[in-house]
Amino acid sequence: MSTEQRAILVIGIGAGDPEHLTLAAVKAISRADVFFIVGKGPGKSALTDLRHSMIEEHARAPYRVVEIDDPSRDRRPMDRSDYTAVVRDWHTRRADLFERLMRDEMTAGETGAFLVWGDPSLYDSTLAILADVESRGTVSAAIEVVPGISSVSSLCARHRIPLNQVGRPVHITPARRLPEVGQNDDGDIVVMLDGGESFTQVDGDDVWIYWGAYLGTPDELLVAGPLREVSGRISELRSAARARHGWIMDTYLLRMASPDPEQP
Repeated sequence: MSTEQRAILVIGIGAGDPEHLTLAAVKAISRADVFFIVGKGPGKSALTDLRHSMIEEHARAPYRVVEIDDPSRDRRPMDRSDYTAVVRDWHTRRADLFERLMRDEMTAGETGAFLVWGDPSLYDSTLAILADVESRGTVSAAIEVVPGISSVSSLCARHRIPLNQVGRPVHITPARRLPEVGQNDDGDIVVMLDGGESFTQVDGDDVWIYWGAYLGTPDELLVAGPLREVSGRISELRSAARARHGWIMDTYLLRMASPDPEQP
């Protein structure tokens, strides 16, 4: 095991608006010696371009940028056990990559940085993968996390709504778990990573949807209204946007009718 400790910054950069960088994130970027950018391929170059622009604006020379391709992952529909195994394999291969970057692309005393979309604590694998690398005992690094504005916060801000209703819970879930989560109508549901338009399978005349895609970017799309009335429009917008950009990142809130008429 190497005794040369490095420092790693995991910096939340928000949901897409460069102005959503916090002051802490700007200061962290200025401290880094090397930036690791995990690319998603040419079809998602906009995600990489945003990171490059933030580095160019806020980093202090001299610094280095190391760009690598994200390991491939099977995204076909599968049952829960298969999905868990696929994600575990993907995380392991990502950990192998991160371990190599920290060992070979940094020297003693240097600070590396990962710029994480949204907030590092919400539906992002970077922290778990770095924990895996740390558990291997091959590379020593001090990890510091800088929180960012999540897509959930951005969604609520753009629709001008609170995330929660008074005295009621909020459940955040990936879309593949929506059918079982939807059995509990005691609160509202935030859905992320919905590649299959699971909202079209939700029943209920009293459900509203607040939907957003490409939040904080010039391509931002927003729709709000009774789910049964607007779900078709959302499907049309998603299809057109995916054809135009080659990818889509969207988030939505399903709001159940409140028992208190004074609540939203």
